[in-house]
Amino acid sequence: MFKLVKLFSFVFLLLLGGSLFSQKKSSASASQQWKTRAQQELLNDYDKYKTIALQIWDYAEVGYKEVKSSALLQQTLKEAGFSVVAGVAEIPTAFVATYGSGEPVIGILAEFDALPGLSQQAVAEKLPIEGKEAGHACGHHLFGTASVAAGIELKKMIETYGWKGTVKVFGTPAEEGGSGKVYMVRAGLFRDVDVAIHWHPGDQNGTKFDGALANKSAKFRFYGQSAHASAAPEKGRSSLDAVEAMNFMVNMMREHIPSDARIHYVITNGGKAPNVVPDFAEVYYYVRHPNRKVVADLFERVVNASTGAATGTGTRTDYEIIGGTYDLLINNELAGIMQKNLVEIGGIQYTAEEKMFAEKIQGSLGFQAPPVSLAEKVKPLERLSNLSMGSTDVGDVSWNVPTVGMVAATWVPGTPAHSWQAVACGGTEIGTKAMMVAARAMTLTAIDLFHDNNLIQRAKAEFEKARGDNFRYAPLLGDRKPALNYRD
Repeated sequence: MFKLVKLFSFVFLLLLGGSLFSQKKSSASASQQWKTRAQQELLNDYDKYKTIALQIWDYAEVGYKEVKSSALLQQTLKEAGFSVVAGVAEIPTAFVATYGSGEPVIGILAEFDALPGLSQQAVAEKLPIEGKEAGHACGHHLFGTASVAAGIELKKMIETYGWKGTVKVFGTPAEEGGSGKVYMVRAGLFRDVDVAIHWHPGDQNGTKFDGALANKSAKFRFYGQSAHASAAPEKGRSSLDAVEAMNFMVNMMREHIPSDARIHYVITNGGKAPNVVPDFAEVYYYVRHPNRKVVADLFERVVNASTGAATGTGTRTDYEIIGGTYDLLINNELAGIMQKNLVEIGGIQYTAEEKMFAEKIQGSLGFQAPPVSLAEKVKPLERLSNLSMGSTDVGDVSWNVPTVGMVAATWVPGTPAHSWQAVACGGTEIGTKAMMVAARAMTLTAIDLFHDNNLIQRAKAEFEKARGDNFRYAPLLGDRKPALNYRD
């Protein structure tokens, strides 16, 4: 009898195992069908999203001034069936677009601000657009459009297949120094999000796996006494002298700071005429380091330099915090998922005409660029020995929500960000084709998360461990209101 029971048990387990294997195989097959359909639909809508991206490229609106760019993305989401709330976190151009209900809640970040002083036509020689001052030298016109495209495609999947869950597209202004996402995090807009997904334009394809620098920025202002610079110089107190004294002290300080720190500045107001002692001057500073605590310490030393400069020149000073961002917290679990999808998609292929354009762009760089064929490939998932030396307000999101991101080759390989060459590439199909690589990769990654809640739970467990039990979020920019006029 005992042997018979064991036999029945064995047969039952065998059948159960076969059933589970069949379910798992069926589930994987369904997931692949969803992904195939999503990719095809996104490619079918290529012309639509290309038009939107190039319209925002043409608007080229700087941080917190992206009125038309934000409105276009909001309208696109509304027409697709999203509920859109605009003006969130006390920022007129910020928005949250929502579709669906319940869990999981997948957030997708969308940027759309341009950079000042980088107007450029979509040609392979330096040629500004007459009457324009700004340009999309970091490709945020592509960023925002791809994120909206991914959100809309996920909405279609939820609607078509009756999935439970919510997709939220976050319209995040002023990434370039304005720290828009920090205010949105501080306002609690990410509190119910399970995973946040983002991407960024670049000169290669790969999953974001190398972090970013924490950053704190401020405008230091000096107030002096104007006088005739030749007839009565003794009666004047130069605010420009104070700026230059501060800069000199900070430059001397560079010898005595960590080698991986970065401090840079630009004089935004240095007076109006040489024969008038300036009674007002202003200098705009960034302080960066991989560790946000080191950033805070270095920033205080810069403040001390400003105070000393004011004392030594007989002026007075104050400063306004403009932005502050955390370093980027990488989530290995999510990175593996995104990398798998990105490898499946691959990079982009250049036409003969695009190859000629690419070679001209590379010829203008002044250094040996990598092969153009790099745009066709996907970089292996490996932590780089050199930390990314840029900063992003995605960092604050990543310390509040498990976050994953990627880069796509929207620029010719070798092209640096914040260059006229990047603006030019972003205005061509080199940029828009790679934009759709990003849209597809984000969509497929989100499909995996909707499909398998265990992936989210593992990502959350890693996230909590990485933050530590004693982590308490405190934004580097403090409690100041959004710096809506920081570009003025």
